[in-house]
Amino acid sequence: MTSIGATALHRWTNGEGLSYVGGRSLTGASMDLLTITDLKREAQQGRAEARVHAQIEATAKKDTKDGKPFRELVLADAQGKMMVRAWSDSPNYQFCAELEAGMFVEVAGEFTFSANFGLDAKKWTIRYLKDAEREALLAGPPELRERQDADYDFIAQNVSEIADPRLKALGTIFLNDFSDKFRRAAAARNNHHARRGGLVEHTAQMMRSAIAICGAYPQLNRDLLVAGVLFHDCGKLWENGMPEDGFAMGFDERGELLGHITIGAEVANALWRKLGATEEAKAWAGLQPASEDVRMHLLHLIVAHHGELQFGSPAVPKTPEAQALHYIDNLDAKMEMFAAGYGKAAALAPRVFERVWPLPGNLIAPLPKFTPPEAKE
Repeated sequence: MTSIGATALHRWTNGEGLSYVGGRSLTGASMDLLTITDLKREAQQGRAEARVHAQIEATAKKDTKDGKPFRELVLADAQGKMMVRAWSDSPNYQFCAELEAGMFVEVAGEFTFSANFGLDAKKWTIRYLKDAEREALLAGPPELRERQDADYDFIAQNVSEIADPRLKALGTIFLNDFSDKFRRAAAARNNHHARRGGLVEHTAQMMRSAIAICGAYPQLNRDLLVAGVLFHDCGKLWENGMPEDGFAMGFDERGELLGHITIGAEVANALWRKLGATEEAKAWAGLQPASEDVRMHLLHLIVAHHGELQFGSPAVPKTPEAQALHYIDNLDAKMEMFAAGYGKAAALAPRVFERVWPLPGNLIAPLPKFTPPEAKE
């Protein structure tokens, strides 16, 4: 367990070597361990008494307008972020003063939620996590881990079913070379799938949509579109990469200098050259369409997937597959924004919720699916 020094005040041990700070222990079996997302959802329904395991993303000493000091902690887990504040007259204050970004803690207490101030912690305690708890936190909650594992398997299966041997080989080598980095990366820094493993979720759902759309529009090149889905955001392995030991999305110099679209084209080209030096590539010489045409069309999907120059695409979509990829990408991002928005937006009236940026207006509760009368009996 990480040492916090001799100056930490109001601590005691619960018999398991766990250091606590605060007025009372709130980590008993009666208190549920929730993810940050679930805690926010419960707090919106009223007062929630719970505990969360999280990594410290940032810590800072600040002052109120009256000059009263307080400590502010930004906490992150596999799905969300939250903030807690320790005031100078709180027993948590000195403990929080010794915390650093990257440490793993449990915060337990009473939580409320307001439209103006968001999640607020009351009567809370804090302690360091044990090694086993830290490893479980990094792995993510079981249901999320299971979903992301299934999504990755779905991606790998569909890459293996690509008929064009060049696109199949390119997708396979990408998964072989970058699997771990791919499975950690977020799909965005904010707004949608902005979490550890979010890129795999986003890619898998886009691939499902692409396959369905190819059924409706059989003139589309399914092999190219599936490969385009896989590679369109591969530059985010750097731009939105996650470390092996945490949830803090840092800033990568390559990502900042080039951006994920440019990096994605560079990655696809580098892997294409790598494949060109293999024995397998010698059999591609007479294939139609020509290998160079396949490469250029895949690169076009990568560089045009934002749809418009003003949104960062170096080119606008100029093929049916590029246009389809753009809309598929936008659709999945928006569906994720709606799903997340209902979980965090404050209610303005029955079935009406405040706007969640960048969606265009206040959210309205979706219409339930029709249930035949006989199904209710």
